Amino acid sequence: MNAVEVRGLRKSYGELEAVKGVDFEVKPGETFGFLGPNGAGKSTTIKILCTLAKATGGSARVAGFDVTTERDQVRRHIGLVFQDTTLDSYLSAEQNLKFHAELYGMPRETVQPRLEQVMKMVGLWDRKDSKVLTFSGGMKRRLEIARGLMHSPRVLFLDEPTVGLDPQTRASIWEYIHQLRQQEEITIFLTTHYMDEAEHCDRIAIMDVGRLVALDTPAALKASVGTDRVTIRTDNDALALEKLPHAVQTEDGIVINVEDGEAYVPKLFGSLGVAITNVSISKPSLDDVFLSYTGRTIRDSEQAPGMPAFMAAMARR
Repeated sequence: MNAVEVRGLRKSYGELEAVKGVDFEVKPGETFGFLGPNGAGKSTTIKILCTLAKATGGSARVAGFDVTTERDQVRRHIGLVFQDTTLDSYLSAEQNLKFHAELYGMPRETVQPRLEQVMKMVGLWDRKDSKVLTFSGGMKRRLEIARGLMHSPRVLFLDEPTVGLDPQTRASIWEYIHQLRQQEEITIFLTTHYMDEAEHCDRIAIMDVGRLVALDTPAALKASVGTDRVTIRTDNDALALEKLPHAVQTEDGIVINVEDGEAYVPKLFGSLGVAITNVSISKPSLDDVFLSYTGRTIRDSEQAPGMPAFMAAMARR
């Protein structure tokens, strides 16, 4: 049985279709990543899978239960870590977790052993009596992960788990997530718009403007691009783009995907007819995968003038 199974899922807000008929499956024990810019439909899909929003069409099952007709069963079998903290800052770390255990109806005799187990797992056992308002952003996120694990869920949803954290804290959060995979029999479903974080996933689904445009392992997705990435800056980008019909203008410059970048660059200098001021060559990355499937980088997508601002705000909420 799949941990998550989605068929033709759609979600509309009035005339705006935020999720446009997506299909995918998540295997038990897998770390599955939703990659895409803010407003792509990732968080909306997560809300539907966690029974926090109703789908306009299609179907979805989580841990074997229908998200529409078996909502209580779904909620008993999932953990959820939101983008924004939902901890009570005036309670201690231990009190926050005990309150969660009470809400989920955990047997009283199991609460303290499980609480100690999950807090040690995220390195916060020595701070169990401290009020959450004294915690750093990274500590709060680790505590939220511990809280999501308290009732031993079969699927843990992490919605942008490291958003707003500094690079060092982001790296430490991922260390805890990897430890979690080793210690708990659990499926992890996360959303992110950080390319480096997507590399940690077993498989990645790329979402763009409500559609699923690619789904595979990070290695397979990069292999599907199969080309080197040549990025140039010129004295006249508009003219250069006219002479390079397969090139794409990005924030970093003009990008051309070619089989052999080192052999291509000397020919480009001799034939372009526009002064090249800067050039770089790189092997395929997830940035290139996103560019290949959508025609723009993920940063360009988030800055696109046509993207509805309230979609990004809705995702953050």
